[in-house]
Amino acid sequence: MAEPPQVRVQEAVDTMVKSLERENIRKMQGLMFRCSASCCEDSQASMQQVHQCIERCHAPLAQAQALVTNELEKFQDRLARCTMHCNDKAKDSIDAGSKELQVKRQLDGCVTKCVDDHMHLIPTMTKKMKESLVSIGK
Repeated sequence: MAEPPQVRVQEAVDTMVKSLERENIRKMQGLMFRCSASCCEDSQASMQQVHQCIERCHAPLAQAQALVTNELEKFQDRLARCTMHCNDKAKDSIDAGSKELQVKRQLDGCVTKCVDDHMHLIPTMTKKMKESLVSIGK
């Protein structure tokens, strides 16, 4: 039996996130830790200066994490709106007197189409995020 559409999209998003983490975020984490360590090596700096230095080192990583979170939330919202539309259509069909099995098939087909349409967005979303992460990392 084919895997449910929700599983397909979740696996694709998980693969994308792992790729972003491995290829972009992890490098930024390394830079942040090395930068933060060098802040602590300045024995002439005040506690406040060291703290500000560490904050500056952390800023690009925080910006990158916020970007990824924001993009994933937008993607999830779009997919949820699409599936909500399918649920509304199914409810309208039941209210109009359609048979339950027919409505279930219609709903399943609609949800599958939502997932398929959104699966096609993942490569573009990944490319956009990678470009943004590279520019943040500079």
